[in-house]
Amino acid sequence: MTGHADAAHEAAVKTALDASTAAGAAVLSIAQRAGVSRNTFFNYFPAKEAIAMALVAEALGAARRQFERRPRGESLEEDLFALIAAEVRALRPHRGYLRPVLETALSPLTGAQASPEGEAIRVEHLEAVGRLITGRAPKEPVSPVAWSLYWTLYTGVLAFWACDPSPHQEGTLAVMDQYLRAFVGSLPQPE
Repeated sequence: MTGHADAAHEAAVKTALDASTAAGAAVLSIAQRAGVSRNTFFNYFPAKEAIAMALVAEALGAARRQFERRPRGESLEEDLFALIAAEVRALRPHRGYLRPVLETALSPLTGAQASPEGEAIRVEHLEAVGRLITGRAPKEPVSPVAWSLYWTLYTGVLAFWACDPSPHQEGTLAVMDQYLRAFVGSLPQPE
């Protein structure tokens, strides 16, 4: 993108930061609020859902960067819990439209070609997890089965959280705890 194009793209994303805009407004309304035409909007976002994807990607990236600056915990499980908790907190403004993103772009069944944006989120998250594992686990590489288990459980936690009716998402915290035990238990254990 170039000058004007970058500005129009950024304006559309910033306008959509209002959760009610991304969740319920018509494309024309979002485009007008961003100061771009409907056609220009579609140059950057093929559908309204693409804005939701961009917002989720931005929130997750910011959460990971913030997490990376904090000191590490005492265990891999603790670090993974802290990473996911940071991401969930960052997703709070986007909770109302997270499920469609999970069902399409972030689904374990979605391939890279079907959703390049979702694949970028997946790769960045798994790279962060890989760095945590490398710092704590045995030197054996994580198996493809373990990575698949991790991503399936991770997206399951996000889906559970998106619908968790408990006042402080206690249910999500319990699910995270159990899922992390299952994942860390699937890794080769140090001798």
